[in-house]
Amino acid sequence: MKKTLLLAICASTIGLSAIGQTDIADARTFGVGQTVTISGVVTNGSELGSIRYMQDGTAGIAAYGNALSGVNRWDSISVTGPLIEFSGLLEVSPAGNVINHGPAVIQPAPLQIPITSAVEALESELMQLDNVTFVQTGNFASGSSTVQVTDGTNTLDIRVNGSTSISGTAIPTGAVTIFGALGQFNANYQLVPRDLNDIIPYVAPLEEINVLVDGITYLTGNTYFIGNSSSVSLTIENTGSNALTISGASFSGTNAVDFSSTIIAGSVAGTSNQAYTVSFSPTATGSHFATLSIGNNDSDENPYIIHFEGVGTDNLATEPTANPSGLTFPVNEAYTVGGQYTAGTGASNYLVLWKAGSAITGVPADGTTYLRGDAVGDAKVAYMGAGTSFTPRGVVANQDLYFAVYAFNGSGNFENYLTTSPLTGNVTSLGENIGTYYSGIDKNASSFTTDLYDLINPHNEISYYLYKQTMMNEFEIKDTTNNDSYVTCALSGERLVFTGVFDWSNLGYSREHTFPHSWMPSFPADSPEEPEYNDQHNLYPANLSQANTPRSNLALDDIDGNIVFNYLGGSVGYKGLQLVYEPNASHKGNAARAIMYMVVAYNFDLVGNVNSDKQAEETLRNWHFADLPDNYEIARQEYIFELQGNRNPFIDSTEYACYVNFDANAHQATGCDSTNSIQEKLDANFVVFPVPSNDVVYVQVNGTEINAYEVIDLNGRVVRAENGINLPVLKLTKEMIGSGTYIIHVQTPVGSVQRKLIIQ
Repeated sequence: MKKTLLLAICASTIGLSAIGQTDIADARTFGVGQTVTISGVVTNGSELGSIRYMQDGTAGIAAYGNALSGVNRWDSISVTGPLIEFSGLLEVSPAGNVINHGPAVIQPAPLQIPITSAVEALESELMQLDNVTFVQTGNFASGSSTVQVTDGTNTLDIRVNGSTSISGTAIPTGAVTIFGALGQFNANYQLVPRDLNDIIPYVAPLEEINVLVDGITYLTGNTYFIGNSSSVSLTIENTGSNALTISGASFSGTNAVDFSSTIIAGSVAGTSNQAYTVSFSPTATGSHFATLSIGNNDSDENPYIIHFEGVGTDNLATEPTANPSGLTFPVNEAYTVGGQYTAGTGASNYLVLWKAGSAITGVPADGTTYLRGDAVGDAKVAYMGAGTSFTPRGVVANQDLYFAVYAFNGSGNFENYLTTSPLTGNVTSLGENIGTYYSGIDKNASSFTTDLYDLINPHNEISYYLYKQTMMNEFEIKDTTNNDSYVTCALSGERLVFTGVFDWSNLGYSREHTFPHSWMPSFPADSPEEPEYNDQHNLYPANLSQANTPRSNLALDDIDGNIVFNYLGGSVGYKGLQLVYEPNASHKGNAARAIMYMVVAYNFDLVGNVNSDKQAEETLRNWHFADLPDNYEIARQEYIFELQGNRNPFIDSTEYACYVNFDANAHQATGCDSTNSIQEKLDANFVVFPVPSNDVVYVQVNGTEINAYEVIDLNGRVVRAENGINLPVLKLTKEMIGSGTYIIHVQTPVGSVQRKLIIQ
């Protein structure tokens, strides 16, 4: 059986998408959140529900959505939609603009692989596993289930959908061949059979070649990077019953003279193998390429092809001729930015660096492998790969973002970066996009709370169980070094670093209802889910055992008595005689605004419920003003607005909190005291110290951050200014502005304020 994918020819094609990918393999390099248009042949129908696995000869990808309901197995289709990662599986979801071109001219052949080759590069393609047995016995479960198969050494998950004819039937005994799309769930790859015809008794082929390089199967057409090694082992396996005849082997290509092998004419007995060696002896610098062709009598894999890439006497790949060009940002929101560029000349890969606040000065070092999140001087890696688009993780509102793109060749610490004239560019992430959302809302009207309720509702409902897909994968999870990720516990401030795909159970995290579930008059509101239970405005990630469980349904407040539990920035303790939970300081305003929102959005009076009765509304208001919305919360607001179609009014207008009696969810006509005006609170929280100073001056606005500033001398001349800095504390020195008396004017997310500073 041929272990390479036949080109699937579509009945017709369409033009490229707005951001210009050329095929599915290219589309897979685009960042999550970017919109792509792809064409391919579908390998399943409605038996797997609303998902369709599709491939085009370069790669596979899943598409999901109701618009695919009329698409059948082997149809050739085109779809447009944003890329998402659903529990590890890359999808176009929701798939829109579906064009069904009818049955494909050529149906994709299944790719025969060993279990060890079930990897990301083959995700969503149609696969074939031979000579495997089920680990479980008896019957498949009625409904959806996951079982395993083994080749005697390795195992792979088999996902049986309850909607297929497989559900509830007897699990085969003995060796089988299984067909299906290669899916993924969290860290595990899985084969997804479509019906009973995809599980058949295994029949050994007559001759079947398989090639391992350095102990790992390399499918025909794959590339092995030999680096600067002088030799590597190569094993030819025959999984057939007859002898496999080897007619010889030869190298071709630009640097074929530098490669050789010990493969000679002969045979490999059935179900046996033969060891050989490939040698590499470069005589020049730079990248070296050659293709090994192994002649054999496997009818559909003759010759068997392995491409080799090595580096020359300088231990580096060839430097690219030109860096990429034409950097643009087709995606720019408060919560995400997506860039793209035109490929460079003589380059196989690109390294994208990013930084907030100022131009990048960091330069990559030759011979160094960088992974996503790694530091390169003053910047960090947003993307590394062959694609021409990127989406950095961790974007928040109102940031000046700077990028530098370097072309390079090579891998495995043999990289050669073109460090002269990198492609550079910058963009400012958007801020609040309120528009006319509050048109007609009057905070002085007696109907104010009712008007807000009508504005907020109805809205799109997002299931509580999709929070991982929505808020976590698309917003909360950020990059750290070595291609790892981290998530921040809202309550404690913990930053939890993890590898691979985020998983609630494995990492011990949960979704914290800021306005607790048990406070809701509709409790229990989770079966079926009510809008108040799954409202994304109310949910934050939290460490389950160290934050979510200790908080339970306690009121939020400032502890002034004994602390009975503490984890990092979050504590359980007493406020007078009442047991309360106090979150870390940076989350207090966020939590207050979430509770305020829930009161107004669902007519939940704080007074009258045995649990919410304990929540002091004045604490909420105090926290709200002391910890005003920052760029993270603004970005989160905009993302949820995109999802749910509604906004939290208390983020958009800080003064709205003055006109609601949250105990009774009623209009409060008197508003707040004059001391609660935004400007007066900014003035009260603006700190410049020491004054005078002999050298260093620190500037901060408690409860918010500084987005921009100007230092103005007494003649009105601006001596220093910066934008997009987003700092909690600004540090100025005599070297930066000189001695003198100045006025410093700072801009925050909620207003501006100024004060005198003196450097002697």
